[in-house]
Amino acid sequence: MTLPDRASATQALCHVADQLRGKWPKLSAFIDDSETDVLAHRDFAAQHRTKINGTNPLERLNKEVKRRADVVGIFPNEGSIIRLIGAVLLEANDEWQTQNRYMQIEGWPNLPRP
Repeated sequence: MTLPDRASATQALCHVADQLRGKWPKLSAFIDDSETDVLAHRDFAAQHRTKINGTNPLERLNKEVKRRADVVGIFPNEGSIIRLIGAVLLEANDEWQTQNRYMQIEGWPNLPRP
């Protein structure tokens, strides 16, 4: 079920908490306390919600770090690991800067416009 706005999502979440209140009062209290965190994604524009909902970019980056570390095999010291990971992160940052934006800035609330 897709809810059109935050008010409807809040109402649906409260409805679920109310249904659970009789049998599982601790769970319903937890739902009530977690409302802000659970519905935080609703503050963003609809075009960004699907992209901030998942962790695919982070998982992809972690796999690339692991792949590069596996190629090296054994590191002589901690500094060499930090340099390798730093290089992978800098490379990823450069790619993100030069590619099309993953999320357009127009939909972000409260951001200064360039």
